[in-house]
Amino acid sequence: MQRYYPVIRVLSLVICMFGLTMLVPWALSWATHDGAESAFDEAVLLTVGTGLGLWYVTRKEKRDLTIRDGFLMVALVWTVLPVYAGLPLMIQLNASFTDAYFEAVSGLTTTGATVFEGLDTLPVSINFWRCQLVWLGGMGLIVLAVAILPLLGIGGRQMFKAETPGPMKDSKMTPRMAETAKGLWVVYTLISICCTLGYHWAGMTWLDALMHMFSTMGLGGFSSHDASFGFFDSPAIEAVSILFMLIAGCNFATHYVVLSGRSLRPYVTDPEAGAFLLVSIGSVIAIAVFLDVHEVYPNFSEALRFSAFNVVSIATTTGYANTDYALWPFFAPLWMLFLSSFATSAGSTGGGIKMIRAIVLYKQVYRELTRAMHPNAVHPIKIGSEVMPPNILFAVLAFGFMYMVCIVSMTLALSFSGLEIITAFSAVVASINNTGPGLGEVGPATNFGGLSDFQTWVCTFAMLLGRLEIFTLLVVMTPAFWRK
Repeated sequence: MQRYYPVIRVLSLVICMFGLTMLVPWALSWATHDGAESAFDEAVLLTVGTGLGLWYVTRKEKRDLTIRDGFLMVALVWTVLPVYAGLPLMIQLNASFTDAYFEAVSGLTTTGATVFEGLDTLPVSINFWRCQLVWLGGMGLIVLAVAILPLLGIGGRQMFKAETPGPMKDSKMTPRMAETAKGLWVVYTLISICCTLGYHWAGMTWLDALMHMFSTMGLGGFSSHDASFGFFDSPAIEAVSILFMLIAGCNFATHYVVLSGRSLRPYVTDPEAGAFLLVSIGSVIAIAVFLDVHEVYPNFSEALRFSAFNVVSIATTTGYANTDYALWPFFAPLWMLFLSSFATSAGSTGGGIKMIRAIVLYKQVYRELTRAMHPNAVHPIKIGSEVMPPNILFAVLAFGFMYMVCIVSMTLALSFSGLEIITAFSAVVASINNTGPGLGEVGPATNFGGLSDFQTWVCTFAMLLGRLEIFTLLVVMTPAFWRK
């Protein structure tokens, strides 16, 4: 057990840091006297107290983290922190541990699925905390820790590589991991400020603007209103949301290079950005035409408005809605759910397998078709001008296989528990892609509150698998990982 003390020591510091983030909704609760003051008092004390206790026990255990330690650390952070994140929900709302943990995981993994109703009547600090979790989870708590923990003498390379999404994790914007993490968070914060100002300009109150900025930048979809963006019924607010959802769906490393180099050229050379925008905008137009042909709305401009917002929301795995799109002809919501599986870029705050993997898989299929006709031809897979190394190609193929295995197995588990197949399948896809709303009983007009505890835990596990890109979590569950 003592060999894991260095990991626990780092975890204790992350728990302490996480406890300090609760001070923002704590201060808001005391400023507005919304009735949740004692809930945050207790939550902050328990979280920081536990972190300090673990740190005291392991304070003398100092060594660099190995790759194995990095995987364990990341798995622990994303499974342990939701326990503390759910404390205000259990204390203030009398939520069960299952529901509170699900809600906290949903926030931190930027899924945006909820089990709560009556969001408009919740204490403002509770809604603020839910949305803040999405913002923190968006760029990754580990990335934030890597930016700060070096000040405490703790190396973070293994944690960063284990947590960062995407198949090509060795590419670095700056020579040092801490500088990379700080650069990402600076860009994330600057764009977040612009998003807040945009929402307020479009008509939101400052509090609503801040809360929806949190869930927009994290592509998490939590809202302070049951009707989500239907509450505002504002094309201007929806336009601001579409813009920043598309920005957050792009690789933040590309944003960083653009801002630091003061040139838009990186967007042109980014192999994912063009494909992401082409697929998103093309789908918006196609579904708008589809809705217009089926006369779902009285004219094309209205069809385009609702198509643009909801398609971009689901494609970027945000999960906002301004109408119950589950009532549209079935092809439209099913296509949107499919888009959530691959549309966003690696290095973004979105979920799914990421556009870069989809491109690699497509090129591999095309290469196999060509090889069938020309067995002796050499067809290297290129991303931009770079040839894809075999080890990354094999990793992408393995990831794609495990992605399908996870969806099928968890859909069968939910179906076995009594859910009808559309709800079971869409709940798993929406959870593992960190999208939020699915179809059927978990559609945009409802929530996950009607699921049994077993079904809720299956979806919780799916959210964690999706956020940690499957292998980061599964590797910790293998017997070989725990052997000396």
